[in-house]
Amino acid sequence: MPLRPKAERDRSPDLGRNNPEQYDALADQWWLPRGEFAMLHWLAAARAALVPAAPRPGAVLVDLGCGAGLLAPHLVGKGYRHVGVDLTRSALALAADHGVTAVRGDVGRVPLVDGCADVVCAGEILEHVPDLPAAVGEACRVLRPGGLLVVDTIADTRLARLVAVTIAERVPGAAPKGIHDPALFVDRAHLVRLCADNGVGIALRGIRPSALDVVRLLAGRGDGVRMVPAPTTSVLFQGIGRKRST
Repeated sequence: MPLRPKAERDRSPDLGRNNPEQYDALADQWWLPRGEFAMLHWLAAARAALVPAAPRPGAVLVDLGCGAGLLAPHLVGKGYRHVGVDLTRSALALAADHGVTAVRGDVGRVPLVDGCADVVCAGEILEHVPDLPAAVGEACRVLRPGGLLVVDTIADTRLARLVAVTIAERVPGAAPKGIHDPALFVDRAHLVRLCADNGVGIALRGIRPSALDVVRLLAGRGDGVRMVPAPTTSVLFQGIGRKRST
C-alpha cells in the first residue's frame, strides 16, 4: 500500500491543534502501516522493547493513551494482561479488537486503583495533556512499588517544534496535520522532577527513526522503520524507571 498522498492528507478536517476529535476523524488510519499513524507503529515497537517479560502470573500492564492498541502485537508472549486507557471511543473499540482490556478515561484521572500495574506505559501521550503533573502523578499512582514506568514523548525545544510540527506534518506517516500543540511539548527536567516527586527515578534517552529504513519505506521496500538511539533527547526521547519499593 503506498503512503497516503499529500492531496488526500490535506483533506483531513481542520479541528484545531491537539483536538481529540481528530482521532475519530482518522479512525480508519490506526492500523494501516503506511497510514497517518505510521510513526506510532514504529514507536510502539520501540516502547515494547523496554518492557521485560511479566514478573509474575497475572501481571498487569497499563497503557495510558493506548489509542487503537498499537502496543498489543509487541507484547504477545510477555505474559501481561494489557489494560488500555484512552478517551476516544472509536480507538478503544479497535484496541479491544486486538485483545486490549479497554477502559475509557482521562490520563489525568485514571479510573484504576492504586498500585494495580506492574508496568505503566505512557507512549506519545504526555505531549498531548494540558496538565502534565496530573498525568505523571496518575501514571505513578497506579504503578506497584518496584513496578516499571516507560514513557516516550516530544521535548519542549525549538528543534522539536521544527522537526515534529513544521517538517513532520509535511511528511506522510510522520504526523497528521494539527495533531500536536507545541505549547504542550514536555520539558525534560520538569518530567524527571515530577517522576522523582512521585517515587520514580527515571532516566532519559534520545531516539530517532532509522534513516536507512525511512529511505526504504519511501522507496516502497517495506512497511516498518526501526527507532534507533539518538545522540540527544532534544526531539524524541524515551524514559524508563522503577517506583521505589516501600
